Amino acid sequence: MSIDNDLELISSFEKEYCINVFAPLQVAFSHGKGVYLYGVDGKKYMDMIGGIAVNSLGHGNRALTKAISTQAKKLIHCCNYYLIPQRAELAYKLCSKTFADKCFFSNSGAEANEAAIKIARGYFYHKGIDKNEIITAKMSFHGRTLLTCCATGQEKFRRPFAPYCPGFSYAEFNNFEDLESLITDKTAAIMLELIQGESGVNPASLEYIKNVRKLCTDRGVLLIIDEVQTGIGRTGKLFCYENYGIKPDILTTAKGLGGGVPIGAMLCTDEVAKGFLPGDHGSTFGGNPLCCAAANAVLDEISNKFILDNVIEVSEALIAQLKNLKSKYSAITSVRGMGLLIGIDFSDNFTAVGLKQRFLSEGFLVSSIGEHTIRIAPPLIISKKEAMIFCNALEKILKSDKKTSGFKKAGQAIPVEINKKDNTAEAKEDTKNELNNDSNELEE
Repeated sequence: MSIDNDLELISSFEKEYCINVFAPLQVAFSHGKGVYLYGVDGKKYMDMIGGIAVNSLGHGNRALTKAISTQAKKLIHCCNYYLIPQRAELAYKLCSKTFADKCFFSNSGAEANEAAIKIARGYFYHKGIDKNEIITAKMSFHGRTLLTCCATGQEKFRRPFAPYCPGFSYAEFNNFEDLESLITDKTAAIMLELIQGESGVNPASLEYIKNVRKLCTDRGVLLIIDEVQTGIGRTGKLFCYENYGIKPDILTTAKGLGGGVPIGAMLCTDEVAKGFLPGDHGSTFGGNPLCCAAANAVLDEISNKFILDNVIEVSEALIAQLKNLKSKYSAITSVRGMGLLIGIDFSDNFTAVGLKQRFLSEGFLVSSIGEHTIRIAPPLIISKKEAMIFCNALEKILKSDKKTSGFKKAGQAIPVEINKKDNTAEAKEDTKNELNNDSNELEE
């Protein structure tokens, strides 16, 4: 039985048999190409959320799909009792491109963060030092496992799952004095996102991060940087910490690392790696040949300076145009972000959920965070032209607000350029815009 193209049946099965933790919108996709996804009904959508910052190379990237296909034909999985060439290669690449000396591979960002917390505590434990407390930031997000829920500085994520894991305290983000006041002789690590993605795309200030790095060094505290969302080229550097001129002791990454294949990584220095002895941690699937082969392909592609330069160039044009729209329309109250991770705040008469549905009806995929904020994190290969198409659609939505006085719920669609079928000349032309198409990045 195949239900691939039956939207009604897909929706029915989801409702009947899947635990509803995401409240999915009523759309299903058959395939993707570049920055576009195509619904089972043939409708074309510009993917401005990139699988929540996952599809770093877009959809159908030839190098990535070839790496996955080739490896799948050879060996998908073998256990971690043995040497794995693809894992060794990936660890070498990550360490050679970063501050790190050692890597541990997991299946997700939450698992990478679990490993970071465990190794920080293990580091002091194996030294015989009684330090096991972790300071994180209020409004942070570090995952949905029980431990990472407790590391997350938002009680709503852990409230239903008490009793909580002990050993965490929470400081005001970007408030160095508040963070410093929480340091005790039991503080093992400070764990921060450089951009708080899930609470509105809020970047840390340069001064704040530099002060935190110095504080950690002076007080013998480990600095954990969570780059699950900001890593792998998202901000125009391979990792966001490079923008701040500091080096963490521990770093976590996931999302864009596999380009759509589930993989996470925890990176650390040789000294911190002493926190894990054989048997202290592990993962059945972490670092398997298939996922590591995919991540190797992604890193090879992202290491192409053309892609990182594109992130910076498109980001500058996109943020500038969004700020221009803000100056024209009072409905936009704030635009912020770094690279291709951007948050747009709207006035109270717009809800983020309503806007997300409205964008969907126009042929665009965005993410709603909070009550009035839209997050965009498109594939890193998006072109300036495609970014401006998104801005034009946003402006048409804002113009319609003059007639409808905003929309608390999804309104009727206004035709925009993107809303076309797969078989149109426009659709075919748009798929040519993926970067490096002359060097076989596009799958034919």
